[in-house]
Amino acid sequence: MKIPQALIDSIKNIKGFNEAAFIQAHEQDENPTSIRLNPFKFTQKWEAETGIIPWCENGRFVNNLPNFNVDPLFHAGIYTIQEAHSMSLEHVLRNTIDLSKDLRILDLCASPSGKNTHIASLITPESILVSNEVISTRSDILADNMTKLGTMNTVVTSNDPKDFGKLTGFFDVILVDPPNSGSGLFRKNPEAVKDWSMENVELFAQRQKRIIGDAWACLKDGGILIYSTSSYSPAENEGVMDWVCEKFGATKAMVNSPILANTDLKLEGNGGNTILSQLPFRFYHNEKGEGFFISALRKNNSEKETFVRSGRPIKNNSRRTQREVFRTWIKEIDNYNWYDVKDEFFLINSEHEYLIKVLESYLHIRKAGVKMGKIAGKDLIPDHQLALSLYLTEHINRVELTEEEALKYLRREDFTLNQAQKGWSLMTFENFGLGWAKILPNRINNYYPKELKVSGKS
Repeated sequence: MKIPQALIDSIKNIKGFNEAAFIQAHEQDENPTSIRLNPFKFTQKWEAETGIIPWCENGRFVNNLPNFNVDPLFHAGIYTIQEAHSMSLEHVLRNTIDLSKDLRILDLCASPSGKNTHIASLITPESILVSNEVISTRSDILADNMTKLGTMNTVVTSNDPKDFGKLTGFFDVILVDPPNSGSGLFRKNPEAVKDWSMENVELFAQRQKRIIGDAWACLKDGGILIYSTSSYSPAENEGVMDWVCEKFGATKAMVNSPILANTDLKLEGNGGNTILSQLPFRFYHNEKGEGFFISALRKNNSEKETFVRSGRPIKNNSRRTQREVFRTWIKEIDNYNWYDVKDEFFLINSEHEYLIKVLESYLHIRKAGVKMGKIAGKDLIPDHQLALSLYLTEHINRVELTEEEALKYLRREDFTLNQAQKGWSLMTFENFGLGWAKILPNRINNYYPKELKVSGKS
């Protein structure tokens, strides 16, 4: 791989950069693999054969990861494939905000990364995470990722960044991981080298500034902007951060980094020998990960909440017949609220009813809370989101599948079960939910969503 000389010239004066080591890293054949475990669906499956990623509690380096597309545990939401260096987001979050508080967080450019589920795994149940993707088809992917995580304190939207500017002072934290030139991913995607140019870098930088500028008003006074890219170019990184400081009066957040400084992995700069102890963090290619930049700014000017909420009430909560139907399926149903849209019922935290009303006044919501399903008479027709959620009662019938049976179920192929109880059943693999099936006297009706049907060989 021949790295563009213009890229090398643009970064050669950055502290810690070593040109020879940089070029050598791109000539290596290593293909580092890392996963992040879902803390809400705990397993010890990989503990014996993986290395812990020091800056991410549930991050793991994996030597022998199966084809995740045909791994039932992946489809059950047990782990996410995520680049190791991008997991430094957790370290930045833990050192810039108090994650024990109830927060409102916006992931403004959430697709296709796993950062949104990463954030959701760190916040309190009473916090709320809004994950946004302007392209509607990609927002469906975000919704599927949230479903696998299993929690109800998340919202998926599909809006232009400028729409969030109307929510003045709403969010405590905004993550912006915008489209970029992608030079940090050359090793994973060598074809991207052909599309790289300084002209494109400048175009991306202008777009990144627009994205931040359009949404800046929705960050509250004292709030934190976390900004990251998979680009090495200063114009897309330090240049954008300097612009935000100059235009909006933000200040750079300082983060001491004993975790990074003490690791033997030697992640940053100077051929992997220099560790930076404060933001921004720059990760260069090495045997453990790809190029990555992350920084944080604090907002200093006052932004008071000026938004108004929709007058349409969320339909809830005390209708007795609905509550009794849900009680069969949802543990501790009395602690939650729900609302319905076109006869489909969504489970939400009671504390989030007002916030969802506000959000729907300004944004196009693709998913909020956990879709429970539809009521037919005195029964619930359960939705796939409910199958992967954390809120099912122990009374729900469960059928444990072998790996072969689980793959047939995920592929929507025919299979048989011996002595299975009739009616709705949660199909599980290693005791983790995969989806629903309705077991009848002479057949099994597979309710795994057609759009999620698994293909490919093991």
